[in-house]
Amino acid sequence: MFGENSQLPGARHGFAGGYWLLAALYGLSGLTSVAYEVLWTRMLSLQFGVSVFAVVLTVAAFMGGLGAGSLFAARRAAQIKKPLLLLAALEAGIALYALLLPLLLKMLSAWIESAAAQLSLFQWYGLIAAAALCLLLLPAFAMGAGFPLVLAAFGNRAALLGRVYGLNTLGAACGALLPLGLLPALGWGGAISVVAGIGFLVALALLLLASRYTAEKPADAEDVVASRPHFSVLLAYAGIGAASLILEIGWTRLFGMVMLRTEYVLAVILAAFLLGIGLGSLLAPRRHRQVWFVALPMSACGFSLLSLWLLPALSAWVERAEFVSLFGALATQGLVLALLTLPVTLALGAWLPLLNSRLNGGGVWLYGANSLGAALGAAAAGLVLIPVWGSAATIVVAALALLILGLTWATSRAAWLAVPFFFLAAWPIVKMPTVSALLPHAQAGSRDLYLYEDAVSMTQVVEQSNGQRLLLTDLQRMDASTDPTAVFVQSNQARLPLMLHEQPRSVLFLGLGTGISVAGSLPFPELQRSAVELSQGAINSAERWFAPLNQDVLHQTQVERDDARHFLSASRNQYDVIIGDVFHPDLVGLSSLLSVQQFQRARNRLSENGLFVQWLAINQFDGESLNVILRSFRRVFPDAQLFLDGMHLALVGPRKKFTGAAGLWRNLQRMSITQQDAATAGEGGWTWLGRYWGPIPDTAGPVQDEWAPVIEFRLPRARYAGNLDVASSLQALLRIRPGMQDAVALVGINDKDKETFERAYAATDLMVRSWLAASQGATQQANRYMYLAYHANAKDRWIAYALADSMLASIAQARERGMSRREALEKILRLNPQHVESLRALWRLERQAGGAQAEALRARLLELSPLDREARMVGN
Repeated sequence: MFGENSQLPGARHGFAGGYWLLAALYGLSGLTSVAYEVLWTRMLSLQFGVSVFAVVLTVAAFMGGLGAGSLFAARRAAQIKKPLLLLAALEAGIALYALLLPLLLKMLSAWIESAAAQLSLFQWYGLIAAAALCLLLLPAFAMGAGFPLVLAAFGNRAALLGRVYGLNTLGAACGALLPLGLLPALGWGGAISVVAGIGFLVALALLLLASRYTAEKPADAEDVVASRPHFSVLLAYAGIGAASLILEIGWTRLFGMVMLRTEYVLAVILAAFLLGIGLGSLLAPRRHRQVWFVALPMSACGFSLLSLWLLPALSAWVERAEFVSLFGALATQGLVLALLTLPVTLALGAWLPLLNSRLNGGGVWLYGANSLGAALGAAAAGLVLIPVWGSAATIVVAALALLILGLTWATSRAAWLAVPFFFLAAWPIVKMPTVSALLPHAQAGSRDLYLYEDAVSMTQVVEQSNGQRLLLTDLQRMDASTDPTAVFVQSNQARLPLMLHEQPRSVLFLGLGTGISVAGSLPFPELQRSAVELSQGAINSAERWFAPLNQDVLHQTQVERDDARHFLSASRNQYDVIIGDVFHPDLVGLSSLLSVQQFQRARNRLSENGLFVQWLAINQFDGESLNVILRSFRRVFPDAQLFLDGMHLALVGPRKKFTGAAGLWRNLQRMSITQQDAATAGEGGWTWLGRYWGPIPDTAGPVQDEWAPVIEFRLPRARYAGNLDVASSLQALLRIRPGMQDAVALVGINDKDKETFERAYAATDLMVRSWLAASQGATQQANRYMYLAYHANAKDRWIAYALADSMLASIAQARERGMSRREALEKILRLNPQHVESLRALWRLERQAGGAQAEALRARLLELSPLDREARMVGN
């Protein structure tokens, strides 16, 4: 490097230390550029939801703009006398644009939403993509032009290109991580303001330095611009850029799936990617040697393939690991990710300075071509390769492309002999590993039945060791299963909303899942069913793999493949009942489905006396996050009510007024007794009314807004800190439940029905208190509460399930009191005829004894659990 008395290239004589100051400022420029990229991706996820579309679009626009800007300024920068003056103006302009962008986006979003009615889903996506490209290309173009300008300030010395590029990239790695702290604390708008503030400071510092630097180049210096490299060289290096971004998108999908499944995933993976590139550029030797052009492609390809070979081990480690905080999880997993990808990214970073040295300049042209190739690679990965071949094959394609394109610069023909060996190493990992390999603890003994992958998500269906099927989205989102209790829960998601409407004629399901929840609507007469589901894999799974449990309900349902946000904006249909499915709210893009804006879209699609019900899983929320959702829902539905079904909370939003018991009984009385029994799952209307939990309380605090999100940043921290405590949630719910007399008035119970309602209401209260006691380790108290609950309302299946579970667990004690195992099991089944575990145990006893009732018991078991492996195998 330069000593104190050295004359800096392009700088006035005597400005000691100026190199490091300018290099540091350009590093800060890299920090702000990538921080903008992460924040803009977060913004686009509001439009595209939970998919890689937002990542693909932002990266494509960002890299395309960088490449175009760099190529545009390549020759022009050297003609500017004071390049830092223009660079300062560009940095200030980008910061000002970033501050104005939220306003532009809100205006644009309103216009796009109004246009949704005339567009299909993919036309709508195309419109959003075109608008976003127009908005993002401009600042990215300005960022790309900065690279030739800063090199011009350094005298366009080829020897400095690697260092300048490396420092800027290391700053970019820090910029990827910066939003991790800013977003939870300040929200999207506040984070943009902070990053823009840093950008203005960089612009001011560059302005102060502008007079000290000129574009003069020492006569003996090699030029980073020089003559433009041959088109074949630019094309090959553009291919390297495309393969690099294909690799990054593939890694984002796979590593984000097995590791950092939160709003923070892109930032951590991007930081790890840029860290290696920056270090590789800084550590690259000043003079090229031919061996490097053999080592780089082989290293990049080999370690890219190794990352796939190690994927099962990495996933198994994450499954076993325990983290006490979100920071600890991000730091540990991010470090592992950086180490895993570092050999590849070091090679990618070293390529530019080595090629620049080999070609005696032209590095700016190479940088521009590489960036343009990267933009095309990002688009190809998300829109073509992943949907057609899958994520694993996409990474294989990128690895082999790096090998073949990189070897075009190798002078040794012998190096090509290694290519077949890399193809052989790639062949076994073209397909995704099995779920049992990726999750050896949770899915031990399972077998894969179905895999579907597109840019929206990866959908898998696995059959567990007991024969039950499980629907997985992106590997670890356990969406739904065919376990009998889970089937009951899913069916109830339709039962309660449809019972609460006086006379439902149409129902819309926001989310299809396995289709079992839709099947819960079958007992209701004269009902038109519609469902919206974005994942084609979920639709296919419901049609084929879950048909035995959903009664082929999709043949009686109009299913639209669409984004719920777009569908509600575009549709002009009105529905009596709209049902929001349970989902994982802390995953990228999903929290907007619990926003004030989304609730308002649902309200707009309700008929005059319509009802919207949003289901929440209690164990997925901490207390404050749950309050945020309740406040958001109440803002749109002032007369919103709560019901509790097991561990699921129903947010009931009437378009007008809550009709309570009167509406439910008017609905049921239009049905036959058989239909009523099917509609209420044999529990009766009073049991369902007993699950009433009161109006949503009016509290002060933040709401979930699409432009100022809260819960996706709170929930990951709460989950890793162990604050998703069911006991705390149950205690909070018990505190807000109305007293008995208040509930009677709120639901509208007649005097003659008061006692019946009060028994059901008290039973639900006792059941929840039993669960609370059990979660706190007070088993004896929990059992006492549950017995009292059963005596208050024996029809409640949740109470019967819990009581049967307790009796089965203590069956040894029953035998000590002189009751045989058969007698104990029969007693449990008299209490709860749907208790599958007891039924299976009794069937085994009967079968071993050669009893005549064995086949009848097996038939009953298959009726309750059609996929039970043991019962099916015996029958075959």
